[in-house]
Amino acid sequence: MGRREDFARTMRLEKPENLILDFGGNPLSSMEGDSESKLLDFLGFGPKENQDLPFGKARRLDERLLRYFDTDTRAVGEIFAPKDSHYRKISDTEYIDEWGIRRKFTGLYWENVSTPLKGATLAELNAYPFPDPDSIDQREIDACAAQAKDLYENTDYVICAEHPVYGIFELGCWLCGFEDFLYRMALDEEWVHRFFERVLEYQKKVIKRYYTAVGPYVHYTSSGDDFATQNGPFVSPDMFRELIKPYFKERISYTKQFTKAKYLHHSCGSVFRLVDDLIDCGVEILNPIQPKAADMQPEKLKAAYGDRIVFHGGIDTQELLPFASDQEIEETVHRTIEILNKDGGYIFAAAHNIQPDVNPRSLTVMLNAARKYRKA
Repeated sequence: MGRREDFARTMRLEKPENLILDFGGNPLSSMEGDSESKLLDFLGFGPKENQDLPFGKARRLDERLLRYFDTDTRAVGEIFAPKDSHYRKISDTEYIDEWGIRRKFTGLYWENVSTPLKGATLAELNAYPFPDPDSIDQREIDACAAQAKDLYENTDYVICAEHPVYGIFELGCWLCGFEDFLYRMALDEEWVHRFFERVLEYQKKVIKRYYTAVGPYVHYTSSGDDFATQNGPFVSPDMFRELIKPYFKERISYTKQFTKAKYLHHSCGSVFRLVDDLIDCGVEILNPIQPKAADMQPEKLKAAYGDRIVFHGGIDTQELLPFASDQEIEETVHRTIEILNKDGGYIFAAAHNIQPDVNPRSLTVMLNAARKYRKA
């Protein structure tokens, strides 16, 4: 049985012969800062020059790492930046992105330092120029499709199409600021609906072009929109269902018109109270399963939803990987696999991208333990 059949069995909620191991195979299982260079050096491959990628661009890990750990997934695609947009470079450490948000590099991430729609009226929202999806360079999309086709036809890897657009909720928080946008969610539903309508219109134009090209060659696709904090959702489940869910559900439904790929959604934090709605929207794989967030413990999630959705992630990056002993890491990996892979329905990964505070030895212990316990 090969990787792709193991993935298919995982998606059918059956136990695969070998647990699917994802490291660097989608934008939510990669590495940040100089962590990749440290790992390469630790394994004897030599250091790699650090990549300060623009916001929204996920790092492609060195193929030598992926083969060394015998990972099962490979990623193609990116979030595309239209040519006709707000984009303007200010300096090597600061730029205005395609949505008009000023971003400044702070040593590890590109942080938002402006909120162009904060306090905007409905008329100002309607007049605000969104980037033009028709101005995305078709050659960029075609290059992603060619890479996906090559991987599909010439390897046995499980292929992920990275999401080509941002989520509606996160864009609202970035463009308005969290406080302003959450206030609007509670008291200005007309504004929020109009904003989401405009974002969904943009998303659908990009989705059609992107998945028409890559759709035949990928096994799953990602999306990202953080709906929760460490302790619970940003908004109540009722507000989520009324304001966010219709647009998110339409995005997934529209995507599935152009590809048979399974749908992974990433939301940091405690989304336990939203999982029923995420499933109803069409989410088939839930990432990243932060075990330190409220109600996100593997055993609780498996008991409540293990017969309805596939889990992806689950290995703590907040405390375990940066601070635990080798033995604690291996025991946690073993226990997590035993819980989440019971009867299938689990893809192994860390609970988000690896940060520079994770010792490469600890990461190696995690990945080697996953290989050790992956067999059914």
